[in-house]
Amino acid sequence: MKELAGQVTQEEKETIKGLFERKNGLIELSKILMPENELLYEKLIKDMGATSVKFQNWWDEMSCKYAWKSNDGYSWEIDFDNCNVYLKKNS
Repeated sequence: MKELAGQVTQEEKETIKGLFERKNGLIELSKILMPENELLYEKLIKDMGATSVKFQNWWDEMSCKYAWKSNDGYSWEIDFDNCNVYLKKNS
């Protein structure tokens, strides 16, 4: 079940889309990178942390800006095609 919570601007959508893609790319990279390569592995971990913080900050800022409804056990998701944000029950 999901319900429309609101909408963001095209520019706001592009910001979260970039962070979403970066986060997923880093997750995929972490699956193939060997911890033995310490320098690269540490850089990856730092980048994952920084990207996750930016990702969460975006959601926090937008939820305050647009006063989106929230409920325990639910999270927001964005439709990148139309900039709509939905409140969706966590599985």
